[in-house]
Amino acid sequence: MARRARASRDRTTAPAGAPASPFIQRTLPFFDVLDEEKLVKIEAQVDWIFEEVGIAFRDDPEALRIWKEAGARIEEDTVRADAQWIRSLCAKAPREFTQLARNPTRSVTIGGNSQVFAPIYGAPFVRDLEGGRRYGDMESFEKLVKLTYMHPNLHHGGLVICEPCDVPVSKRHFDMLFAHMTLSDKPHLGAITEMSRAQDSVDMAEIVFGKEVMDSNCVIMGNVNTNSPLLVDKVVTEAVRTYSARGQGMVVVPFILTGAMGPVSTAASVAQAMAEAMMVCAFTQLVRPGAPFVLGNFLSSMSLKSGAPTFGMPEPVVSNYAIGQLARRAGLPLRCGGSLTASKIEDAQAAYESADSMHSTMLAGANFVLHSAGWMEGGLCTGFEKLIMDADRLGSYQKVLSQGLDTSDEAFARDAYAEVEPGGHFLGSGHTMRNYQTAFYEPKLSDSENVESWEEGGSKDMRRRAYERWNQMLNEYQAPPMDEAVKEELAAYVARRKEEIPDAWY
Repeated sequence: MARRARASRDRTTAPAGAPASPFIQRTLPFFDVLDEEKLVKIEAQVDWIFEEVGIAFRDDPEALRIWKEAGARIEEDTVRADAQWIRSLCAKAPREFTQLARNPTRSVTIGGNSQVFAPIYGAPFVRDLEGGRRYGDMESFEKLVKLTYMHPNLHHGGLVICEPCDVPVSKRHFDMLFAHMTLSDKPHLGAITEMSRAQDSVDMAEIVFGKEVMDSNCVIMGNVNTNSPLLVDKVVTEAVRTYSARGQGMVVVPFILTGAMGPVSTAASVAQAMAEAMMVCAFTQLVRPGAPFVLGNFLSSMSLKSGAPTFGMPEPVVSNYAIGQLARRAGLPLRCGGSLTASKIEDAQAAYESADSMHSTMLAGANFVLHSAGWMEGGLCTGFEKLIMDADRLGSYQKVLSQGLDTSDEAFARDAYAEVEPGGHFLGSGHTMRNYQTAFYEPKLSDSENVESWEEGGSKDMRRRAYERWNQMLNEYQAPPMDEAVKEELAAYVARRKEEIPDAWY
């Protein structure tokens, strides 16, 4: 009894949970599925594409001039080069780097053992439980920026959380950037669709951070897709010549539907993706050695009956694992995967496909994950409920990745056995009282109560609970503090540039 009394006096109430990390510092080992023989075979295919097949760099004479002066072999607009030279150029890019946030406590490290989650990018439509499916607009965009800012499991704002289709294409990048820069203080991406829009993004970032900070730090990144198969267009090379030349980050992602933009074989498409992305990485290092670069891969299967993309299928799951190993061997940070689904609403299909896609993304070691929350309808639609539901699950991934299995003295709970009799319970033990607030991940949206309690609460399914959750979040939103002089300078820049540019809807 004396032993139990001593243990009882050691009880303390668990402290409140610490704020969520601004990014995940992974302790869980990577899930490597390929042996050395298979890795070498894929890398040989990548090298063969560099040297024999080549990658076309189209519609940007300046890009071809840079390649030619560096010593690449050029035939019309196709660039071929020695594989070891391309790999040596890629080795100049940092294995990891930090993107500064306006709030320094929210800066993220990209690469190494770090993982950063960002929301969906690029959907023209939005959907919510009450408003239904509709074109995205600026009101929806600003709400999504606020929700991303408020959610602790989303570390990065992305950029085009939905397309604000009520703003001219030629001007909407100003409004999107201004929203990210003022309504949130998390890091975000910049525009890439035209060189002038990329330059606007860099110029606005310089207003926020100042020239001296920007000269020696990554404060903004551009995310671009190659035009698979084997084509890099001027959108990519002009973005590189804007962002990389300024020392800012580039994320370059081949978008390959196997059987369409790549061979029907997953191995061949993975090798093609590596070759396309690494050629652009090499180009960034010709523009500015040491410029931050993230190697991307968006590989999906497709229905060979209809041509429709499919998500969460075994082939893209395996591709995530493979590309993770290959990116680490190349020494480059990785972007792949996300909570992807072809489903039109948040149903069982969405749950299964998103979970399989995101789980493989997590285990593969993707350092920067766009589309980690909110993706529906093959990327055509941002779901408000889906954003909150996905982000809720990201918290469980974060715990698995960053904590794994705790084997500390406290975790073995030896003092609890001094208190609890055989056949008793641990609910009131000192160990439980010290740790109950942080022992288990508690999702905000899951209902684990009995059916009677659920019925008394209105029999709400998860979609309804998510709808109520995001509306509550918006009601509680408070803008992060910002220097008024900086905000005014940003607003003045946006107003001046909008006056200089005619409206265009394409």
